[in-house]
Amino acid sequence: MRDPYGRKINYMRISITDRCNLRCRYCMPEDIENIPAREILSFEEILMVCRAAVSLGITRFKLTGGEPLVRRGCSELAGKIRKIPGVEQVTLTTNGIGLKKNLPALLESRIDGVNISLDTLDSEQYRQITGRDGLTEILDGLEAAVWAGIRVKVNCVMQKGVTEEQWPYLIGLAKEHKVDVRFIEIMPIGYGREYISLSAQELFSLIAKRNPNILSDKTVHGNGPAVYYRIPGFLGSIGFISAMHGKFCSRCNRIRMTAQGDVKPCLCYEESISLKPVLRSGADDREKFRQLRGALYQAVMKKPDQHCFEQLQKITETHKMIQIGG
Repeated sequence: MRDPYGRKINYMRISITDRCNLRCRYCMPEDIENIPAREILSFEEILMVCRAAVSLGITRFKLTGGEPLVRRGCSELAGKIRKIPGVEQVTLTTNGIGLKKNLPALLESRIDGVNISLDTLDSEQYRQITGRDGLTEILDGLEAAVWAGIRVKVNCVMQKGVTEEQWPYLIGLAKEHKVDVRFIEIMPIGYGREYISLSAQELFSLIAKRNPNILSDKTVHGNGPAVYYRIPGFLGSIGFISAMHGKFCSRCNRIRMTAQGDVKPCLCYEESISLKPVLRSGADDREKFRQLRGALYQAVMKKPDQHCFEQLQKITETHKMIQIGG
């Protein structure tokens, strides 16, 4: 379906938990409170939402969190969504802890791809950023996923004064493996307001200076707004997601749902539509489907023309990213 600005909306990001086994400073520090378990949607409720979404033309889903793999049955949920008639793709965003352990179940679910969040290849720096040791485990999971034939993307945030010197090592992952390494600008949501990342332009300049033969890559790599490049001799590609300095709202194709069942038309604004009253009403499944379809349609119709991240005073979203879903 299309939103009021003519954009085709065919992609939905679904947070299945606000729990995480890491404590990255710009996302989920130690002192944050978790949502009570009873407030988080059950897998059956999520599947009901997905069926309604597919009926509107939303055929691509990404499971996020928190860390989705900490919720028992995540892989099975992915498989059930994948089996809904009309679904074209199901992917997963993970911090990589537990990826290798869950890989057999993910393969059985026919997962189409995984995104791994990783900001540094320095083990001590990794521990300082995330609050635990785990770099070796993540890299083992990445290699296992690549060897298993799963499409892998690595999402990196280059914080100024923290990880900005890590980009040469991170793009090395794309040289050695058939993975996409993407650099993401921090958005001023939640704790993200307190940190500054290198811009896509700054990073591209640094990479191009060292790799002057870098070429534009027009291949479609997925559902997101990343702009990709290839470096001759590299097995994978380098991507940039410029939320702050390269507004891509004209190409937005998504809505997202929090673990509590709130559908957000845009990350920048507080507005959301709660599906929980419908899901937990006494109506039969047919009536719930009708109402869910209407609520999702309403969410798409409420999508704004563009975000306002460059104007902090106009941002109305007050929740932390861990509460919204990555």
